Amino acid sequence: MIFTIEEINRDQFLLPNTTLGYKIVDSCDVSSEALKGTLQILNGDEKTVPSDTCQGYSSVPLIIGDAGSSRSAAVSRILGLFGIPLVSYFASCACLSDKHEFPTFLRTVPSDAVQIKALLRLVNYFKWSWVGVVAVDSDYGRFGIQSFIEEIWNTNVCIAFMEFIPSGSANDRMSQIGDTIRKSSAKVIILFCGESDTFALIKELRLRNITDIQLIASEAWVTSSLIWTKESQEILTGTIGFGIRKAEIPGLREFLVKLHPATSPDNPFVEEFWHEIFGCKLKSRDQTSGQNNWLFSNKPCTGSESLNSSENIYTDVSQLRVSYNVYKAVYAVAHAIHNLQSCENGKGPFINKTCGQKSNIVPWQLLHYLKEVKFTNKFGEEISFDRNGDPIASYDLINWQRRVDGTVDFVKVGLYDAALPEEKSLVLDESAIFWHGDQNSVPLSVCSYSCPRGTRKAARKDQPICCFDCLPCADGEISNETDSIECLRCSIDQWSNNEKNECIQRENEYLSFQDGIGITLAAISLFGACITVVVAIVFLCFVNTPIVRANNSELSFLLLISLILCFLCSIAFIGQPTPWSCMVRHTVFGVSFVLCISCILSKTLVVLMAFKATLPASNVMKWFGPKQQRSIVFLCTLIQIIICVIWLVTSPPLPSKNTKYQSAKIILECDVGSTVAFCCVFGYIGLLACMCFVLAFLARTLPDKFNEAKFITFSMLIFFAVWVTFIPAYVSTPGKYTVAVEIFAILTSSFGLLCCIFAPKCYIILLKPEENTKKQLTIKTDRN
Repeated sequence: MIFTIEEINRDQFLLPNTTLGYKIVDSCDVSSEALKGTLQILNGDEKTVPSDTCQGYSSVPLIIGDAGSSRSAAVSRILGLFGIPLVSYFASCACLSDKHEFPTFLRTVPSDAVQIKALLRLVNYFKWSWVGVVAVDSDYGRFGIQSFIEEIWNTNVCIAFMEFIPSGSANDRMSQIGDTIRKSSAKVIILFCGESDTFALIKELRLRNITDIQLIASEAWVTSSLIWTKESQEILTGTIGFGIRKAEIPGLREFLVKLHPATSPDNPFVEEFWHEIFGCKLKSRDQTSGQNNWLFSNKPCTGSESLNSSENIYTDVSQLRVSYNVYKAVYAVAHAIHNLQSCENGKGPFINKTCGQKSNIVPWQLLHYLKEVKFTNKFGEEISFDRNGDPIASYDLINWQRRVDGTVDFVKVGLYDAALPEEKSLVLDESAIFWHGDQNSVPLSVCSYSCPRGTRKAARKDQPICCFDCLPCADGEISNETDSIECLRCSIDQWSNNEKNECIQRENEYLSFQDGIGITLAAISLFGACITVVVAIVFLCFVNTPIVRANNSELSFLLLISLILCFLCSIAFIGQPTPWSCMVRHTVFGVSFVLCISCILSKTLVVLMAFKATLPASNVMKWFGPKQQRSIVFLCTLIQIIICVIWLVTSPPLPSKNTKYQSAKIILECDVGSTVAFCCVFGYIGLLACMCFVLAFLARTLPDKFNEAKFITFSMLIFFAVWVTFIPAYVSTPGKYTVAVEIFAILTSSFGLLCCIFAPKCYIILLKPEENTKKQLTIKTDRN
């Protein structure tokens, strides 16, 4: 500050006719001392200021300081009552931006609110989702942590633990913090505290041999080389954090090396500084002689010690960050005073456009000019304050790297500029970073490792969102990116692969003509149709023989035609379902079987009535002639046709994709559409079959040579057995085998009817022609 004031006083353009003075008070890092020093500055020297000249104004119009947020808050509350500006160079607590509580506070260091955003960007960039936080128990630490918690609220970052270092750094509290860090799984820890508190914590970690953690520094200690020691460097190596911008101030080193107790005999700071560098505790001047004869204690000194020949952290001007903030604060005040004195009445900002008092500066008037100040310094940086008294925020990203000689090197590896868009605000050179333990790889700090593709996150009960388990996606669901919150269901035509990270096309399954089962069933169907045709040819060749004529050849040929349709309709069940094939297969099947059974019903009824007609005075047969028989067949079949037409019009069978039974396959099948119509078709077939079975059972005792009833009864028993066993088999068989079971039932029942009804007749016609006579057919057998 002294260097900057002297530089301004030498400037011919800035405040050319004004000389700045100063008074320095040490706050000793204690709020009470800061308040005491503030009151001393405001009241001035009581010995030299008569009480009758008091004008109600302080002896100084402005104060620069303090470095600490808590101390600055305490001082600013007092100064705010009098409208006196306080410009801090290192108090970064976000709470100080509250103009209702701190109306006269300004600063040249960015607010912690911006630093918190920068730290969160850094944490997110390196995917550290599980971090510990240690902060000093002060306004700086508590408001900083509060801002950090607010910022991470909608992110994937969780706080593993949060500890506060009390004032005085009590050993028992430090021991508790050390236990917490040692037990935690978090490997990245943010230290939001000052230099002395950080040093105490590092010492505790060293005692516990906790050296496997990555430290993130706040701007309060990110360039504090005082805590770098031989014992602490193992823990501090690789530390990363945001530091305020630095500058190399020309002439400052030359100014520092000229400092000497002999040239500043009454400056206690120089005495303390000299003892820190050379280990010589200076006494006072020789009070007896009144001359500047300096005496030394603890260590004999020659008096020729010079800072010019000493290399230490005080003479190192390569990391001027806080000092640069002081430099900017002094220049901001100087420009504000310059603007005040350059103002012309009539153009001023106050009542009647006045400029304010120029000779005797009033604090609240200076505050106005200070808020409006805006200039660019010699380093090209624009200096100004926003409505909260905060500067334009920007940080350097600093990495602690160990030099060959064991000293620390603060390497700039990136920057954060709050003026840039959020996605471009953080710029860093990751290859230049050396992590903890001089490693080049980014350390991991997660509560749960990333969930790979094919899994999803499942939160653990009573734990933060960063702690989760990775559960595999269910069948038919995938996650094609890491850390998926939920799995995505594949479309109906797709299914998940074994890794559950990709949807693949499902395999379509249906009973095809290329399938072995399909080929076999189609061959059997054609074989059955051919056998039926052969039987029809045999009957046609022997149409005039008694056995053909006696069994109503017209119904026999109609029955054979219906059996051919029954055999051939099963082929419609093979192949990929289409709208036409679905409608044809069920309707043709239903009509063909009704036609077949109605013919058998008519034949059975005629046989039964024929024997009943042999009773005296019976005239029953006139109602069961050829026309009536055809009418029975027609009416029975017509009813089934009407049912099928209604079915096709209202809710026809259509192709559908079934994924219930085989998840990885799509079963292409025909949906029946209307379940009621489907049941009516099958129910009607069953009703006719039951009637046929009852009539055949009643006619079972008729003469053997003429009696078809036994064979019809047996064929109906086969029919019932097939279709009763078909129902559970149909329901329990998945996929294409469901259709195969249905085809098997159709073919089995068709072969049963063909064999039971026509095989005996063909046997007599072809192998026993001597029995194919009218005489043989009229012979009655013994009923016993």
